[in-house]
Amino acid sequence: MNKIYCLIVDDEPISREIIEGYCRHLPYLIVSGSCDNALKAKLLLQQERIDLLFLDINMPVMDGISFLKTMKQPPVVIFTTAYKEYALDAFDLSAADYLLKPFSLERFIIAVDKAAEKMSPAVPATAVVYKETEPYIFVKAEGGIYKLSFDDILYAEASGNYVKIVTSLSTLMPAITFTVLESLLPTDLFIRVHRSYIINKSKIDHIAGNRVYLQQAEIPVGSNYKEAFLQSLGLR
Repeated sequence: MNKIYCLIVDDEPISREIIEGYCRHLPYLIVSGSCDNALKAKLLLQQERIDLLFLDINMPVMDGISFLKTMKQPPVVIFTTAYKEYALDAFDLSAADYLLKPFSLERFIIAVDKAAEKMSPAVPATAVVYKETEPYIFVKAEGGIYKLSFDDILYAEASGNYVKIVTSLSTLMPAITFTVLESLLPTDLFIRVHRSYIINKSKIDHIAGNRVYLQQAEIPVGSNYKEAFLQSLGLR
């Protein structure tokens, strides 16, 4: 299984320690951060790659439900709380699962498996998988079907339930997930440099600090992606 980068948000230190301990039983879970309120979590979400959020509900400053509602592109969420009355609200927000404290390791693993399933959706009918010998894909967008040559694609950006694909001539927003698009693009040409960006390596003009420039576009490079990115360019 691919590595899943996690953030634990809970105002109780013991609860955070328990979740961290459970994560250590699953080697593919990488704890990228742990904090006690939503504002600290917001900062970490901007700085680190986070695929899975373990989120308490009853916290100071801002409760977990309200915090999730503020996020435009939230990671997959598992709520961890002592209050069962918020379960309906949690699932209305498409949470992967709702763990009532105290929860066992077995129940924790079940929740993580559900979250992993949400991160790996089946390829929908809105995309046509390319053959390895063909340097293009077809996507449905804006009422039409478009053929996209890999050489024309500059970068792709996660945009809510859609993906924004920027080419040298136009911008398309097909109704497919970012994860699905990433699976369609050949890894020798494209690389993910941020949790919200995939770029075409052949279109790089230059790199400065934590920014990569492609024509007029300035793309951030996430700290968890930078090492692999530089390695792919032969710079490590």
